[in-house]
Amino acid sequence: MTAATPLRRVLGIDPGLQCTGFGVVEQEGSQLHYVASGTIRTTSVSVVQGDLPGRLKIIFDGIREVAERYQPTEASCEIVFVNVNPQSTLLLGQARGAALTALVTAGLTVSEYTALQMKKSVVGHGHARKEQVQEMVMRLLNLPGLPGKDAADALGIAITHAHAGGSFAAMAQATELKRRTHAQFKGGRTY
Repeated sequence: MTAATPLRRVLGIDPGLQCTGFGVVEQEGSQLHYVASGTIRTTSVSVVQGDLPGRLKIIFDGIREVAERYQPTEASCEIVFVNVNPQSTLLLGQARGAALTALVTAGLTVSEYTALQMKKSVVGHGHARKEQVQEMVMRLLNLPGLPGKDAADALGIAITHAHAGGSFAAMAQATELKRRTHAQFKGGRTY
């Protein structure tokens, strides 16, 4: 007789400065079930357009509230790459930092995936359009309608982690996993 597979509840985050998507899925064996999804918007009347700290606080507080409400057992977040506009990349990186900090202060283990990895996992190829991600998320989770684009991306990140997380856990038990140290100081050098 085998032990029952523990229930996993994964919170996925698609960070954005104006709109951060979140999605929560539950995994029971190989079955995925929709729990919740939505967006955290920082374009409210109370936050002035140039008030970056105020926007970051809304993201932080919003993700903490989602974590408290839905009690995920683990979290995943999209990795942000450099865009054409370096200023936009820096702002998005700060929004992502607020999201990661909220997840970690909620006591969650956080895994990170690129948009390419998420699209390959959910749609089957890394160059899928947003509409294709929405459609596949709807089908995979048996939703009655299309989720919003940011919520669909967040659900896609959660689905990716639900699929890949078991493999990573098995590898971690088989061998010691180490974070890559490129672009960090190691032994007094950078490389």
